[in-house]
Amino acid sequence: MTSAAAIWLVLLLAAVLANLPFINERIFALGPRKATKAVSWRLLELILYTAVVTAVGRWLEGRSGQMAEQGWQFYAVLSCVMLTLAFPGFVWRHLRRRH
Repeated sequence: MTSAAAIWLVLLLAAVLANLPFINERIFALGPRKATKAVSWRLLELILYTAVVTAVGRWLEGRSGQMAEQGWQFYAVLSCVMLTLAFPGFVWRHLRRRH
């Protein structure tokens, strides 16, 4: 896999996993269906999905060459990117008008 394809794969995975907590009512997309999930469950899922995206990205980086050391700044930016990518799902779930 080329480095460009790996980058697109991680970005697509991040966009899908960032919106997944807001799209469905199942816990971690596999667990039991809840009538309505609490916001705390959705945030916990978002944090764990961020860890999954990080792990996949690090794995792909390791396959392509030497892995770069990441400081706290990387994880702060990654958290902000995941929150930004989750915005459409959040708006769809919590801010849309219900008729």
